Amino acid sequence: MRCLSLMLTRRCALALALLSGPVAAMAQTPDGITVYNAQHVSLTKAWVEAFTRDTGIKVTVRNGSDMELGNQIVQEGAASPADVFLTENSPAMALVDNAKLFEPVPVDIRAQVPEQYRPSTGNWVGIAARSTVFVYNKTKLTADQLPKSLLDLADPKWKGRWAASPTGADFQAIVSALLDLRGEAATAAWLKAMKENFVAYRGNSTAMKAVNAGQVDTAVIYNYYWFGDQAKTGENSNNVSLHYFRNQDPGAFVSVSGGGVLASSKNKQQAEAFLKWVTGKGGQDILRTGDSFEYAVGVGASSNPKLVPLNELQAPKVDPAKLNSKKVTDLMMAAGLL
Repeated sequence: MRCLSLMLTRRCALALALLSGPVAAMAQTPDGITVYNAQHVSLTKAWVEAFTRDTGIKVTVRNGSDMELGNQIVQEGAASPADVFLTENSPAMALVDNAKLFEPVPVDIRAQVPEQYRPSTGNWVGIAARSTVFVYNKTKLTADQLPKSLLDLADPKWKGRWAASPTGADFQAIVSALLDLRGEAATAAWLKAMKENFVAYRGNSTAMKAVNAGQVDTAVIYNYYWFGDQAKTGENSNNVSLHYFRNQDPGAFVSVSGGGVLASSKNKQQAEAFLKWVTGKGGQDILRTGDSFEYAVGVGASSNPKLVPLNELQAPKVDPAKLNSKKVTDLMMAAGLL
């Protein structure tokens, strides 16, 4: 009996030792974490499955669009059931950050991502990136006929010759970068000219498909739509080539996908473990080897070898914290684009 008592005492002591620090938090939250996901469903699914396999932490995902979920978090405030918010573009992250609803990102997680791919506030962090590209129908145009800058699309000679999807978060992020780089007056003037010149499509893939079919000469989209289609059948992109504006042009903007832990989270250690994993080797390797064709942004991480390297894009320097979704939508509405 005395031996049994000693064994039970030792087991209790061991259990108490385990129920301290990170293990305690995980043991107290058996249901894991909830992620509000505005990233591509397939990419986040790959992240979640690998993270759970590596850590044993369960993840429940609620999918939606950038601004839909960003506004939902703002409305929910301290009552939000979300532990982590992931987006495709950074304006929705700035929306939640400006509402002071994020927990500051620990230094060790921020250190995993270079400064240009995380906001100056330190309240969220970049998890992936995508490059603005100008796609054109190579059976109708040659490279020397293309504009030198995104701003050149305001020229009347491009009337009816370029497409975009203005209602989507992707294009609005590009306009947000233009606003930060060139100011409100220049952005308003460009949007007014855009209204006169462009052809509207719903979705980047639809715009690219229209270019491929010769319905319109060119379009402003993100890089991964072309690469993704090429990796499949190429039926919507075989007549399409990519043009990169470079030279710190607004059209060379690289949009950062963000991740942050909500201040209201009841599972902060698990949530931070997820964010650390996504920005670390495990999450960034999925970007390199998977079929999302988004850029890896972790320190020393390699992107899919089919992509033009980030350091060759000559992207403008934009603090993701300054990208203003409300001002952009106001300007686009004033121009009759929304």
